[in-house]
Amino acid sequence: MEKILSYPISVVYYIFFLLTLVVFHPVQWVCLNLFGYQAHKKSVDILNWCLVRCTHILGTTYKVEGVKKVPKGVPLIIVANHQSMNDIPPIIWFMRKFHPKFISKKELGKGIPSVSYNLRHSGAALIDRKDPKQALPAIKELAQYIEKNNRSAVIFPEGTRSKTGAPKKFSENGLKILCKFAPSAYIVPVSINNSWKLFKFGQFPLGLGNHLTFNIQEPFAIKGIPFDEIMERTENEVKQGIKY
Repeated sequence: MEKILSYPISVVYYIFFLLTLVVFHPVQWVCLNLFGYQAHKKSVDILNWCLVRCTHILGTTYKVEGVKKVPKGVPLIIVANHQSMNDIPPIIWFMRKFHPKFISKKELGKGIPSVSYNLRHSGAALIDRKDPKQALPAIKELAQYIEKNNRSAVIFPEGTRSKTGAPKKFSENGLKILCKFAPSAYIVPVSINNSWKLFKFGQFPLGLGNHLTFNIQEPFAIKGIPFDEIMERTENEVKQGIKY
């Protein structure tokens, strides 16, 4: 019954979703080119607020816990499990005060209204997963950026999305570079639940009535901690909050 009901509702959702991306593409251009970084960031914040609200059409609700314990005025490395593309707008919106910048595959840097423009101009690291010679310097540049500006990098160490919610083994390469070149950063582990259920039928129709949770675990400073310990602690913190 859910799948049958979802066909017309998903059509309405995608109409509003695509309209949002198309409308905010020129808005971002104007904000960045005429008014600079802060105006562009504000437009991106509002864009992602709209994208979150679009999912309400599907009956999606959100609960974000732990934002108040995230330290301010320091570089942050936000580490989360990855269940769907709908992980991203809530992180951008609910953690907007920390200026999150994403590590993303380079293919997303072109062809998608609003999304590609933001990735190219917001400070994100666009990487070729098959080419470490390109990927590692891009991540290094992002790490140096957050270290200098006290902003945040977001990394999904699983690499690919989990289609069932079950977490995959974390890869250490990207996180290791971030920690090396942003030595005063704090790790912010985030456990995401139920995002995958939006796509349990595939891209169309979409899942209805899902409650997405973003649980921010205890942040910790990486300074003075061996990377192996950082990696183990981060992975354990993220995974202990995942329910599947």
